[in-house]
Amino acid sequence: MNAMNTHYPDPTLVEPVARHTLSIIVDNEPGVLARIAGLFSGRGYNIESLTVSETEHEKHVSRITVVTSGTNAILQQIKAQLERLVPVHKVVDYSVQGNAIEREVALVKVVGKGEHRLEAMRLASAFGARTVDATLTSFIFELTGSTDEVERFIGLMVTVGLVEVSRTGVAAMGRGAGGF
Repeated sequence: MNAMNTHYPDPTLVEPVARHTLSIIVDNEPGVLARIAGLFSGRGYNIESLTVSETEHEKHVSRITVVTSGTNAILQQIKAQLERLVPVHKVVDYSVQGNAIEREVALVKVVGKGEHRLEAMRLASAFGARTVDATLTSFIFELTGSTDEVERFIGLMVTVGLVEVSRTGVAAMGRGAGGF
């Protein structure tokens, strides 16, 4: 007898979870970031990366870049809810458009002597990281790249004396001549 499984969803019907980068243009006013973060936390959505900066000083407009994960249905819901917030002017999902440049900056502190010190310098050079501070026992490297590149660099630095990391989060911009 072939009984239908009613306890577990059919894995072929489960929508995949994907990483999305959203850029949100908002009025630069008190409480906007808290409202946007509250929208995410209140509905149980995770923010993997968040950057905010004023982009048009005269108009008091800021750009918030959020990296989050979810199914297409959840991302549509997030975007619709963001667009309903009063200080939000525009929401763009660069992951759907597929034509964006994404970068982040990391400061990576490595402590070591001898061969570990030399290896840290070789790795930094291979990744195009810049030395922004150096002592006889430590370095601070600055690396700009995709999230994957930054992750790889940090992973390799663990083996040569990584002690501290500070990251900016993702900044994103669409390719081509058109503006946001």
